[in-house]
Amino acid sequence: MNRRFARKRFGQHFLRDTGTVRRIIDAFAPQADEDVLEIGPGDGVLTRELALRVHRLHAVEIDRDLAAALKGEFEEQPNVTIHNADALNFEIGPLVQGGRKLRLIGNLPYNVSTPILFHLLGQTRHIRDMCFMLQKEVVERLTAAAGTKAYGRLSVMIQWRCRAQRLFVVPPGAFRPVPKVDSMVVRLEPYTIPPVAVADEPAFASVIAAAFAARRKTLRNALAGMISSEELSAAGIDPVRRGETLTLAEFAALGNTLVRKETRSG
Repeated sequence: MNRRFARKRFGQHFLRDTGTVRRIIDAFAPQADEDVLEIGPGDGVLTRELALRVHRLHAVEIDRDLAAALKGEFEEQPNVTIHNADALNFEIGPLVQGGRKLRLIGNLPYNVSTPILFHLLGQTRHIRDMCFMLQKEVVERLTAAAGTKAYGRLSVMIQWRCRAQRLFVVPPGAFRPVPKVDSMVVRLEPYTIPPVAVADEPAFASVIAAAFAARRKTLRNALAGMISSEELSAAGIDPVRRGETLTLAEFAALGNTLVRKETRSG
């Protein structure tokens, strides 16, 4: 199957370079006893390789025509299931069998890659690891250190949940149509126990969101109404710092400060 056109509304760029396909498969290293979920299979260049190597393969494709074509192509392979669904609200739990966590792989649509990643963060209890091709800029944000330009809300939330590792760059010429940006493959491995303790995830997430909502604001202003200057100082954080300078541990301390404050007031 080789559809000649891509649908812009789905952010489709089909991988065409066979060398890149091999590199991705080699980096992912699928095994015969594993269950895999592919997100955004497109016209199936990775799907065909995976179907030959794994115990069970699920593929989630939003494009109705592509999903139908994939279902036809793989109808004789009982280990492959094609889901015509939107990855933004697809639930992984029902796919888990025999206690085997799923391994995830895919060329995520660049226009919705960040929302998909946030959706997956809520399901990491079902995920062993993830190997995704994303816009290079997004991977740089996933792996950014505190104090750098790329560091932001996505960096903190991903790094609390997962170990993130950059693998390799994929040039625009590997795709049709050719995107205007470089791509990069990243591996994300969910932690069994996060590297810092968080008393309440929603409180932790709300502090992070507020701190990065206006990057130029100091924490005193960005967190006004949530955490006072005095409470910031008590947590060992200078109120005139900006969110982009805080480490994962410092964000955890602020989230825990907010939880204690809400508990006292409640």
